[in-house]
Amino acid sequence: MEASRVAEEAAQPGQASSDSEPMDLAKAARAVLLAWAIPGGGHFYLGKPRRALAFCAVVFAALAIGCSLDGNIHHIVADRPLSILATLGSMGMGLAYFVLRYLVGYAGDIVASGFEYGNAFILTAGLMNLLLTLDVWDIAAGRKE
Repeated sequence: MEASRVAEEAAQPGQASSDSEPMDLAKAARAVLLAWAIPGGGHFYLGKPRRALAFCAVVFAALAIGCSLDGNIHHIVADRPLSILATLGSMGMGLAYFVLRYLVGYAGDIVASGFEYGNAFILTAGLMNLLLTLDVWDIAAGRKE
């Protein structure tokens, strides 16, 4: 019984399930964009304010710890292809990346004792927020509450 329901859902990718209304693609796209731009924004938009506040606190706490440890906000470096992945991961934190990098001019201190730990926290903040955007998509699609 359960297998047939899962197969039916897989055959209808634009619908949440057979007994609910189809997913509103525009609403889902707005929620995902908000989730990327502001950690917790997509969850708040979808009516999950407590979850939004918790996720926002976790992402910004990781970012604050990373900055306090003088971690680096990654950017693309010529002849270093892995810097592209690190930059995309850091950009995952949304608007905070662009504010820190371009408006504030933040750059980590490579000689600081916590530099590598700070890098890890900053990168983790971006990657966590990217995972949260996927969570928002699942909620908007009706696959998760």
